[in-house]
Amino acid sequence: MVSKSNANALPSPESSPSLTHPIVPDQSRLDAATATFRMLSDPTRLHILWILADAEADVTALTEACGASRTAVSQHLAKLRFTGLVDTRRDGRRIIYRIRDGHLARLVREGLNHADHVVTGEPAHE
Repeated sequence: MVSKSNANALPSPESSPSLTHPIVPDQSRLDAATATFRMLSDPTRLHILWILADAEADVTALTEACGASRTAVSQHLAKLRFTGLVDTRRDGRRIIYRIRDGHLARLVREGLNHADHVVTGEPAHE
């Protein structure tokens, strides 16, 4: 168990990023997590993030993969970029989108894995 005195400690600069952060969540962390879940609550945004969890893509590829209009995909990408969930880079005249970090990619994948269990009735597992 993590003591409350260590709950807000930052990793030392020499340590590498970890997959888990065993801390007691304070209000700022709860608010940040809630904001992320809020952005995941839209089916089109979730679909976009699921695609970007596997590979970078431009608006055209995301539009084709999602089946949403280009305008809708562009608006969702703007929200995802504004909230810091996706990054961009320029490739000639195209803007390429990518998911910001591995935690978010794993969260998206796990959410959809959970949904598969709900939809198919497959028993839950650890």
